[in-house]
Amino acid sequence: MDRVMAATVFNHICDLGSLSAAARALGLSRPMVSRYLDEMEKWAGARLIHRSSRRLTITPAGEEALVKTRSLAQLSLDIAAASAAQIPSGTLRVACAHYTAMHILAPVLPTFLARYPQLRIEVEINNQPVSLVGERIDVAIRITDTPEPGTIARRLGDCESVLCASVDYLHQHGTPETLDDLTQHNCLYYSGFAGKSWHFLDVQGQTVSVAIKGNLSAGISSLLCESALAGMGIALVPEPEAREGLAQGKLVRLLPELQPKRLPIYGLYLSREHQPAGLRLLLDAISETTRELCH
Repeated sequence: MDRVMAATVFNHICDLGSLSAAARALGLSRPMVSRYLDEMEKWAGARLIHRSSRRLTITPAGEEALVKTRSLAQLSLDIAAASAAQIPSGTLRVACAHYTAMHILAPVLPTFLARYPQLRIEVEINNQPVSLVGERIDVAIRITDTPEPGTIARRLGDCESVLCASVDYLHQHGTPETLDDLTQHNCLYYSGFAGKSWHFLDVQGQTVSVAIKGNLSAGISSLLCESALAGMGIALVPEPEAREGLAQGKLVRLLPELQPKRLPIYGLYLSREHQPAGLRLLLDAISETTRELCH
């Protein structure tokens, strides 16, 4: 029999003064309580309680055992509480852009929530910086080289982009051969970044930039990619957005000798000491997968 349960039953018998009262308090039958008491006495190797028709009396051996069984019961509760504290539960509110939700967060969620079924995640889609306090956000996942000031920024990985255009667009407008050629094309750009310049690393690893112009900007990279597929212009989008179009030959990678600047992926939160349940675990899961997702 379970000796921790036997100790718990013994404690209740001593506290309540009868086997019947202990049975009611623990939701057990009286014969089961009697069996646990017998098990406790076998374990102690001595009579712990004198039974009579009128009352129960704790023996000297029972008094000594009671000190130990109370400590054992408390230790069992402490271990159970510590174990429960390690199991994340409750609600975790996450803010991120549409691309981040679909390509970075979504692939993580099925396995993560299956592993921690007591945890609930609320995702707020917002392409602009949010107030973590004002909007009760536990963590914001952002692809940026300028994390919001006043937050703790944990770097989770890097996002690789690709410069591309459709076959039809290149057939009509020509294929750019140099960085400066981009100034003569309609460029579809992400409105979330300051300025209208694209930045690359050349073969020597030096940063090179070009000022661009175009008739479409958007805060959703999937719209820019779809617009490039439709032949509207040249787009610089995260590689996972363009992957299918490139594989099918609908999109063409441009200026392959230049590497578009990689942008860090950050998890932004407010406190290291007072984190909600599951926050560190979620950031760990994202960090483990971003390398595959963004390459």
